[in-house]
Amino acid sequence: MDQLPATTRSIIRTGLRCRCPRCGEGRLFQGFLKIAPKCEVCGLDYSFADPADGPAFFVMMIMAFPVTGLGMWIELTYSPPFWVHLVTTFPFLLLACIPILRPFKGLLIASQYINKAEEGRLAPPPSQAEMGHGVLGHR
Repeated sequence: MDQLPATTRSIIRTGLRCRCPRCGEGRLFQGFLKIAPKCEVCGLDYSFADPADGPAFFVMMIMAFPVTGLGMWIELTYSPPFWVHLVTTFPFLLLACIPILRPFKGLLIASQYINKAEEGRLAPPPSQAEMGHGVLGHR
């Protein structure tokens, strides 16, 4: 990990610890997944932080493989009734996704801060004068 650039180490360290991306000390979350309004240590306003559904999507897509594998293995090996999946596969799904959701959200927020990510904006189309054309697009 020493070979990584400082910003990458900082993203990983602060994100996984769910700490402020600027100072690395203040708490990032007010509740389990609710982002605090600002850092209690350095005062960084967390209003820039908007990972939207990114953390949930990535966690579900990553954990879908082991959870589906377990469900398929149980089904193909034992052919159990449906309720067995409710007491085995479903709890495994919850235990696989929920604990890593918060650190993953912290990673995405730290990445947004360090990379200065902002909401995308559409640029207005260039005018005729900017394109070097005269009236009606003729040169």
